[in-house]
Amino acid sequence: MASCKPVFMLALIVTVSLSSVNMSLAARQLLQTPAAPLPALTLPTIPSLPTLPPLPSVPTLPQATLPPLPSTPLPTLPTQPTLPKTTLPPLPSTQIPSLPNPTLPTLPPLPTTALPTIPTTIPSIPTIPTTIPTIPFFSSPPPSN
Repeated sequence: MASCKPVFMLALIVTVSLSSVNMSLAARQLLQTPAAPLPALTLPTIPSLPTLPPLPSVPTLPQATLPPLPSTPLPTLPTQPTLPKTTLPPLPSTQIPSLPNPTLPTLPPLPTTALPTIPTTIPSIPTIPTTIPTIPFFSSPPPSN
């Protein structure tokens, strides 16, 4: 699956490079052809709108006459009777017993853990050998007969 990506990229590069040759040849051919004259644009004629008759005038409405208001005084409201004052009985004066304060249980102390120490020196990185070891059995070709 990993080798498919480079093959796809190579195929894409080859396709683009070959298509650019065809495109440039097609563009050159289009540039060498004589330009065709553009057709003259004719706008259609718009018919004129018919004229509308004038609107009729708004008729005048007669003025409404209101009858006069009566001049008799309004009746007076009767007086509202007053309610007697109510008295509430006194509250009892008994003392409310106080509740004892609850005591929380004591928790055992948490164990203390020591933090690991951070090393101050960086350990050395092992080196990778740059020479390939030779195997005596595979180093020389077989003798020819």
